[in-house]
Amino acid sequence: MLIRNLLHRAIRDGTILLRNRQRCSTAWRTIHHCSALVYREHSHNIDTVRMEQLPLPAVGDHSVRVRMLAAPVNPADMNMIQGSYPILCPLPAVGGNEGVGEVIEVGREVTSLRPGDWVMPIYAGFDISILGAATIFVNPCTAYRMLHDFQTLTPGCTVIQNASNSAVGQAVIQIAAALGLKTINIIRDRPNCAELIDELQSLGADYVLTEEEVMSTGLHWVFELWRHNGHIWRDGQKAPPDPRNKVQLKAMLDAVCDLMRGGQLSAPHCDQTPFHQYTHALQATMQSHCRKHVLIM
Repeated sequence: MLIRNLLHRAIRDGTILLRNRQRCSTAWRTIHHCSALVYREHSHNIDTVRMEQLPLPAVGDHSVRVRMLAAPVNPADMNMIQGSYPILCPLPAVGGNEGVGEVIEVGREVTSLRPGDWVMPIYAGFDISILGAATIFVNPCTAYRMLHDFQTLTPGCTVIQNASNSAVGQAVIQIAAALGLKTINIIRDRPNCAELIDELQSLGADYVLTEEEVMSTGLHWVFELWRHNGHIWRDGQKAPPDPRNKVQLKAMLDAVCDLMRGGQLSAPHCDQTPFHQYTHALQATMQSHCRKHVLIM
């Protein structure tokens, strides 16, 4: 997936160990091709995405070869396939922007990594589950940036968000609770609404309201008043640190990882999908009220 190219590039730029697992088999060194989900045109038809065998170049002296272990399918991935995302890859492209992989081969000059290490596109040093590692970089880091970059928030402040049951929304609830912030969370009404409210409250949500409750009680006028005295942030309005500043990136990821390691941030509920069943994961990601799907390699 695209994450593979990011990992290779990150290693060349100085990425180091995520987690040391175990020595991998030397049999991987005979692999010269890999499976990848390739799309050659932008389309809403998921049949555009095909699993193809791509040749692997020889490992250079300062490079590593990485086997992906798990990679989530995010809505942004589908937007890139459809051609509606603000940033698009040149075609043909390989899908995916997040995940965790295992080093299977290193170049002669690489000293910071060895076969068996787990890596991500950016440095982190922590010990979490494979699903936690695979899903930590996009949604939790987006939530973290939202709560730190747009407004100075101190314990006792209140954050209001909609789409609160999304992966980003759930991360906002948990990170806000860890920071001592209160959250008012708005969701769409649905058949299992009571169950969802209980789930969000178990994550630390202070209040959970449906859109219908907000409109019928007149609370939307209160929110409109607050809008003129606060800050409106929209998912997709991301302001990450300069990707060239590894100190900033490491500080952000370390902070998020510490929350996960300390039990204050959990991985989203995921459906683990075998890689060869990728069409199921793509279809599910485009459906409403569906869990995040993670492709297991």
